[in-house]
Amino acid sequence: MSTSFRFRGFSSLAHDERVTARIGRWLGIAFTVCFVTGLISHFIQHPTGLFAWPSRPVNLYRVTQGLHVISGIAAIPLLLAKLWSVYPKLFSRPLVRSPLHALERGSILVLSAAAFFQLFTGLFNVAQNYPWNFYFPAVHYAVAWVAMGSVLVHVAVKLPVIRTGLRKDPDAAAKPDDHFGLSRRGFLRTTWLTAGVAVVATAGATVPLLRNVSGLSWRSGKGSQGVPVNKTAASAGVIDAARDPRWALEVVTPSGSRTFTLAQLAALPQTTADLPIACVEGWSQSATWTGVPVGDLLRAAGSAPGAEVRVISLERGGLYATSTLPGEHTADPISLLALRLNGEELDIDHGYPCRIIAPNRPGVLQTKWVQRLEAR
Repeated sequence: MSTSFRFRGFSSLAHDERVTARIGRWLGIAFTVCFVTGLISHFIQHPTGLFAWPSRPVNLYRVTQGLHVISGIAAIPLLLAKLWSVYPKLFSRPLVRSPLHALERGSILVLSAAAFFQLFTGLFNVAQNYPWNFYFPAVHYAVAWVAMGSVLVHVAVKLPVIRTGLRKDPDAAAKPDDHFGLSRRGFLRTTWLTAGVAVVATAGATVPLLRNVSGLSWRSGKGSQGVPVNKTAASAGVIDAARDPRWALEVVTPSGSRTFTLAQLAALPQTTADLPIACVEGWSQSATWTGVPVGDLLRAAGSAPGAEVRVISLERGGLYATSTLPGEHTADPISLLALRLNGEELDIDHGYPCRIIAPNRPGVLQTKWVQRLEAR
């Protein structure tokens, strides 16, 4: 590559601070939305005493986790455009001019590495493809803090430059010989268009209205009984146990315990509710569920709605073979031990003989093939 071509490439208006500042602003918004919604999902699955998640509105988790994945997808073209706008500075000399400059370069290195790790491993997770040996949720959560910490350091160091770049008019004319390629505004519009196409092409997994135009959506409503299935009964190793005619649900409370056969559960008063399955991967699907309210089962066993319940599946050894249903959810009358889906008996891949379906919960906590409920 000749010296003159290298100079002309570095003088492109795409490398102007006005471009970098504007793309950086939207990238920062996307990162922040992704980080906050990711924390929400993490703390729902790993609750602490400082965090409580409500049972209503029933679609809240569907929205927050959809935003988590959509903002992550939007961040990919924004990050690539941001790096393109600043890459000539990597060739500036000297490499380090001051301690503050060293901090700036270090924050860019850490930010870029953490951001690419988060975004691309997140895409693999959406595709349920795990070409690594680490436990994705734990590592994804830890690196999220590293990424956001480096974002804050980078913004703090570059704040004067960011302010200057945002104040300048991106349409301001440049000398004809000073640049080639797209104008500043043209590069920005191309970036917004690319990010918008990426979102629309994938958002149908979360937004049903976009499913007919989201060609890259990874889930639809075409699964068994109209609801996608992430884990089948065969992969969970529960087919024989789930179909065993001797199966019975055990409900254990501090005041006593009861067992219910499937016929006895079906004979109890039933509740029907329209609730979504909202997966941590960002896809969601509404369905009509019918079953026995968990609160009614607690009453039948001598307890009361509002008790925390440990849900135990027939599955053995799976990461989500057990879950905890908080008291607020057991007190909600549409937290169900579901027996039917969309008017039909549960398919075995959806949890036959019964499963938990509670409002405003991640799909991984809507335990299938339930064997035992333990009230605490």
